[in-house]
Amino acid sequence: MSKLNSNIPEGELTQKWTKYKSSIPLVNPANKRSLEVIVVGSGLAGASAAATLAEMGYKVKCFCFQDSPRRAHSIAAQGGINAAKNYQNDGDSVYRLFYDTIKGGDYRAREANVHRLAEVSVNIIDQCVAQGVPLAREYGGLLDNRSFGGTQVQRTFYAAGQTGQQLLLGAYSALERQVGMGKVQMYTRHEMLDVVVIDGKARGIIARNLITGELERHFGHAVVLGTGGYGNVFYLSTNAMGSNVTAAWKVHKKGAFFANPCYTQIHPTCIPVSGDHQSKLTLMSESLRNDGRIWVPKQKDDPRKPQDIPEEERDYYLERRYPAFGNLVPRDVASRAAKERCDAGYGVGASKLAVYLDFAANTERYGRIEASKQGNHNPDKETCMRLGREVVKEKYGNLFDMYAQITGENPYETPMRIYPAVHYTMGGVWVDYNLMTTIPGLYCTGEANFSDHGANRLGASALMQGLADGYFVLPYTIGAYLSKEIATKAIPTDHPAFVEAENNVKATIDKFLSINGTKSVDHFHKRLGHIMWEYCGMARNRQGLEKAISDIQALRREFWSDVKVPGSADEFNPELEKAHRVADFIELGELMCIDALNREESCGGHFREEHQTEEGEAKRDDVNFSYVAAWEYKGESQFELHKEELNYENIKVAQRNYK
Repeated sequence: MSKLNSNIPEGELTQKWTKYKSSIPLVNPANKRSLEVIVVGSGLAGASAAATLAEMGYKVKCFCFQDSPRRAHSIAAQGGINAAKNYQNDGDSVYRLFYDTIKGGDYRAREANVHRLAEVSVNIIDQCVAQGVPLAREYGGLLDNRSFGGTQVQRTFYAAGQTGQQLLLGAYSALERQVGMGKVQMYTRHEMLDVVVIDGKARGIIARNLITGELERHFGHAVVLGTGGYGNVFYLSTNAMGSNVTAAWKVHKKGAFFANPCYTQIHPTCIPVSGDHQSKLTLMSESLRNDGRIWVPKQKDDPRKPQDIPEEERDYYLERRYPAFGNLVPRDVASRAAKERCDAGYGVGASKLAVYLDFAANTERYGRIEASKQGNHNPDKETCMRLGREVVKEKYGNLFDMYAQITGENPYETPMRIYPAVHYTMGGVWVDYNLMTTIPGLYCTGEANFSDHGANRLGASALMQGLADGYFVLPYTIGAYLSKEIATKAIPTDHPAFVEAENNVKATIDKFLSINGTKSVDHFHKRLGHIMWEYCGMARNRQGLEKAISDIQALRREFWSDVKVPGSADEFNPELEKAHRVADFIELGELMCIDALNREESCGGHFREEHQTEEGEAKRDDVNFSYVAAWEYKGESQFELHKEELNYENIKVAQRNYK
């Protein structure tokens, strides 16, 4: 008997969610007021969930480790949010968004969840416009759209290059409204360090006040995680430096299965690494691939400046290899293609680990259109470039400014240099159709769960999933569980389960502070990141993964015997915070390598060198690996695999083809 039940409703795919919503158990308004929900995380998934649950009448406590929900990493998203509105009249539909997402994820996502995501995507835009989110508009006042990778329609809504920030401010406004009304208690500078399970159900959390160091016990009839992804396991990533896996990993060790941990997204358009001093990487939005053309010189180690290399001596390799999608292939495809060119000796820049992202051609094209508007039907190139720059500046100005500040180069005059970097994690806590984990009463939303993206996420779908889960899915599905908890009175936090959980957290803190070793937490994090990038990064193979597992186990032993955590437990202590997070990253890194070793195929962001086509494309094994790998924690370095078989009834599974 499988321990996994995805709880997908019966019926035809397009009607599942509609019928399910109509028949799901409800909680009446009076009863909602006596039910308490804990939401951990206040990014798009957490803030939208907390605000909506409070709006419905539940008592909500919301926790974040930042000093304000506005600092959640959702704020960093640049390019846009997908929705099947078909405003461009270019053939988009709910089905096409569903199909593109399944195909983009290399047929490793759950059909029912993805179709629901496509359905509710249209509501998200209406919600955000109603909140005052300043999405870009066309001349006539209609909302504008642009293209993103893996699609042939324009369905991405955006707000310049700061879409995440504007959407988060919308969700934050909704959240603060509830805080002001006393319906949400907001706990900033608090980090969840354990979940409390009583009689098999999630009933609360242990949180540490990061200012005072005090450990706190909080009860909830249900607990919701919206804590983001675990890309910082690689040390260098596009994630905020505080982003971590701790909340998700703590619930994993308490019984929540962790699914597809090896599915990591490498984003193709990041500013290349400049040296050992770096602690994070900077993303250049995928929206730049709308108007930027990616190329390398046809000559190896070409010493010339990019402007001096004539057109015929440039290799626009994505346009050459994938003519149908060109520069807008999905992220995993674009990333591997860039790596292949650099590995073959065609990389540019001092490190030779970069390719060019060039805006000259489209800048000139925009300029020609602008000149024509002004009555100049035969403009010279200089006029075109001058006028075109103004258009590019309006579309991508803040991204160009950011690039110039970081690199010291003017991207309006010389092509950007980009290289792939760790960005998003498709794996995460396993959840069923209701977004509930394998621990009853514990839910997981947004990037923290595994549910919607399969082996590769299409650009502009992260914001879509976070808001879909928080605004439109969880508020329905959590009611089915809470409708059976109406008779459950608030459990006092002196209950033995709370005491035990707090004592376990305290014991770990005492251990960190007592080791008094010789190496900093960052020292171990950097070493872990090097192992992960080298052996479980853009390409993996059996020998490398086996070495990585062995190296990580040795690193963990060294960490627990030689880490130096200064300061004390009862004060503001960032090194102690980091110690918790890095200890969890080390354990997660091992599971990621175990999962990658087990998955003897290539799919999406998981590229096993032993499994590729003659052209170097990912080669799936649908007979043996068409399943979600859900891992159960069984003790140190011990994990048991559970399989959720993936069945496609509405889509024909095929080899991905973007040519």
